[in-house]
Amino acid sequence: MQAPHLLLFLFLPFLLPGIWADPEAETQVFQVLQTSFLANISSAEVSGLGLLGDVPIFALDPDNWSIYFHWPWARQAVVKGDIEKVMSQSKIALRNMIRYMHEMAQKEHRDYPLVVQVRVGCVLHPNRTSWSFLDVGEGGRDFIAFTVERQCWEPRQPSPLAEMVSKLLTKNKSITGVLEHLLSISCQSFILTLYKYGHETLEKQETPVATVFARTPSSAQLLLVCRVTGFYPRPISVDWLRDGQEVPPGPALNTSAILPNADLTYQLRSILAVDPHDGHSYACRVRHRSLGTRILLIPWENRSTAPTIGIAIAVLVLVAIASAGAFWWWKRRKGDEATWETQEYII
Repeated sequence: MQAPHLLLFLFLPFLLPGIWADPEAETQVFQVLQTSFLANISSAEVSGLGLLGDVPIFALDPDNWSIYFHWPWARQAVVKGDIEKVMSQSKIALRNMIRYMHEMAQKEHRDYPLVVQVRVGCVLHPNRTSWSFLDVGEGGRDFIAFTVERQCWEPRQPSPLAEMVSKLLTKNKSITGVLEHLLSISCQSFILTLYKYGHETLEKQETPVATVFARTPSSAQLLLVCRVTGFYPRPISVDWLRDGQEVPPGPALNTSAILPNADLTYQLRSILAVDPHDGHSYACRVRHRSLGTRILLIPWENRSTAPTIGIAIAVLVLVAIASAGAFWWWKRRKGDEATWETQEYII
C-alpha cells in the first residue's frame, strides 16, 4: 500500500510562487500545527493553525476543512491564485490522510480514540541560513520525523509501528522529494513573502510600561515586584540591579512566563526576594526592541527605615519646640523679675 499525500495540504501555501523581500533583522519561525482526533472508525475532527512567530496567519476550519485567513494580506501572500482550487486540493489530501490513519489503526489493532499531531515549518536567520522541521506525534508522544538533510523519515519512539510507518513513507520518493524542496527552499521564501504583504502588522511595536512595588509576606521578607506590560513583539529582557550590579539567577529571583494581554500585547512579572533591612538600593531594568538603544530603569529604594527616620525627625522637632518654649519662658521670667526689682527700688 502506497502512503498517500497525507501532509501535502500543510504545504500548499509553499507551492505558490513567492516574492523575495529584504531579509529581516531577527530570526523568524513559520510553523503549521495540526491535530487530528479520531474517536472511532467513522469519525475525525481536524484542526490546524499556521503561525509566523506568534502571529496567526491562517487556520483550518474543523467543520468544513476550509482555510480561513486571519488577515487580508495573508490571503494575498498565500493564495495569489485560484483559492477554490487550493481548498479543493487541501480537502482531498486531508481525506487521504484520515483514511490512511484509519487503515493503519486497523492493521496494527490500535485502540480508539487516536490523536495525531503534526508540527512542520522552518527557521530563517538574518544571515539567510535556515533549518526546517517536520515532527509527527501520536497519543501525546513523539512518533516519527522527517529529516531534510537525509530525505528520509525516522522513528522517534522504539515501536514496530513507528519503524513501519517511517520505512513506508521513506520508500515513497515522490513525497520525500517534494518535502525536501518545500522545507529547504519554499518555506524560507514564504516567510519573506508574508513580510512583503504584512510588514505593517508583523513589524508592529508597542513600548513596555513598567512599575515596581513591594509586598511583605512576613516581617523577615520583602518581595520586590516588577510588572512589565503592554509590549510587542514578544521578546523582552527584564533584570534586577542591586546597587547598580545585575542580580544573578538564583532562588531569590523568580520571573514569570510571558503572557498575552487582550489587546494582543504581552506582560510578565519579575519578583525578587530581599531582606527588608539590607540597606541596598534596587532597580528593575527593561530592554525591548521598541525602545531601540534606550533602557527602562525603574528604581526602588528601601523604605523600611522610613518610620524610624520619621520618628527621629518628629522627636527633633518636638525637642526644638520645647527648647524654644523654655527659652521664651525663661526670658519672660527674667523680664518680670527685672520689672519687680525696679518697682521695689522706687518704692
